[in-house]
Amino acid sequence: MKILLLIYLVILTIPIYSQDDQQLGRTRDQFNAYYGNYYDYSDPATINIKVSIWGYVRSPGKYIVPIYTTIPDLISYSGGPVNESDLDDVRIYRLDKNANEELIKLNYTDLLHEDQLNENKINPNLKGGDILIIPGSPRYYFRDYLNVSLSIFSAIVTLTLLIITINNN
Repeated sequence: MKILLLIYLVILTIPIYSQDDQQLGRTRDQFNAYYGNYYDYSDPATINIKVSIWGYVRSPGKYIVPIYTTIPDLISYSGGPVNESDLDDVRIYRLDKNANEELIKLNYTDLLHEDQLNENKINPNLKGGDILIIPGSPRYYFRDYLNVSLSIFSAIVTLTLLIITINNN
């Protein structure tokens, strides 16, 4: 009877496991841990290229995108810039067939922070193998400074009270 119950439970749980996000051999998390973040936005009706986006975006990684993808499209695919990103220094690193390196600097600050768009905006086409780099640096807000200040103040007060207590005994 126990064996029949065990077989019955196993048969009932098989559909639960089959609906998991599993691939043969590796889970999606293991795949991303091994290969990094890899996203496929390809369009089967056109030519697709592989490009990478590094830096201060929500989902940096390698992307397969249609050849008509623009830089703002790629930034959008990656989840958009994070708060700490510097959109005034966006860069495209490109290596051509002759192994010549090219670095294209762009400024997209006006899209988020200005009242009017810059009319002289350069918007080069992405090419296969391009690396889009969104630089940035951590930004500290008042609450961050307050947190650090209160931590230091608390440590000083605790140390002072400890010294006073030791001297009184």
